[in-house]
Amino acid sequence: MADDLKFQPFKKGAEVEVSSNDNGFRGAWYSGTVIKPKNSNNKHSLLVEYKTLMADESGTKPLRETLDVIQLRPLPPREKRDSNFKFSDEVDAYYNDGWWEGVVTAVLPGNRYSVFFRATREQLEFSRSELRLHREWIDGKWVPPLEEHVQEASLSTEFKIRNNDRFSKGELVEVCSDEDGFQGAWFTATVLEQVNTKNVKIQYKSLRNDEDTEFLTEVVDIKHIRPHPGDEIVDHFRVLEEVDALYNDGWWVGVISKVVGKQKYEVYFRGTDEELVFKQSDLRRHKEWINGKWVSSNLVGIYKK
Repeated sequence: MADDLKFQPFKKGAEVEVSSNDNGFRGAWYSGTVIKPKNSNNKHSLLVEYKTLMADESGTKPLRETLDVIQLRPLPPREKRDSNFKFSDEVDAYYNDGWWEGVVTAVLPGNRYSVFFRATREQLEFSRSELRLHREWIDGKWVPPLEEHVQEASLSTEFKIRNNDRFSKGELVEVCSDEDGFQGAWFTATVLEQVNTKNVKIQYKSLRNDEDTEFLTEVVDIKHIRPHPGDEIVDHFRVLEEVDALYNDGWWVGVISKVVGKQKYEVYFRGTDEELVFKQSDLRRHKEWINGKWVSSNLVGIYKK
């Protein structure tokens, strides 16, 4: 099935951004140029030359790598912002030659901002020119939409958090974690109470306390919580489709790499560079909770048989 797929969204010379699976670089995006659309051994790999990463210590030879197409996205256009960034805006910060996802935690004098990075637990200062609004490339579109296309994009993240992230007692939710070994996974939980506007007390449905006497209870930041996506009936999954896989009591995002049998699939996880086999009942379509709405990131629509 995979051999029948034809995927060439990035032509030779295309400007792209590249994500990395290497430790210490996950979550960052680096600009590059496509040198070759594919090679003879793998139709879904491309040779890319980085613009800011070098292959030699003298910094004269740009690094080139053969990458899987799922690690690439178009180069996002630079936008003119009519207003400054606000507290709790999700941004990408230019740091160590790449763009890293973070959250604005303070607006400082002189058009400077303090940004917190969940992945590394660091907080650093940046100028306005070193920041951009964080967006995901989903189904061939930027989410949230580019500001020049949609007026609503100017609404601050803080406003949307206040209006969309209110949770009721007993509500079923999913919670993500920043702890090493759990990053990128979502765990099902029940809301016990909303402590304040920033914190919610929850009880996990599958994680237990250290004594294994009851299910684990925690007070978590509201930014780590999203509504439960609900159940969806799926007839089948396709190669290169993004999915969530139920593994070690949580849902982990991966990509279907192979159909291995009736309702069985091999799933590749970029974060750990692993491939595991799952039953269809342990998989679901991958979706993102963005600005109070579920947005599908199903990649099948941009492939042609």
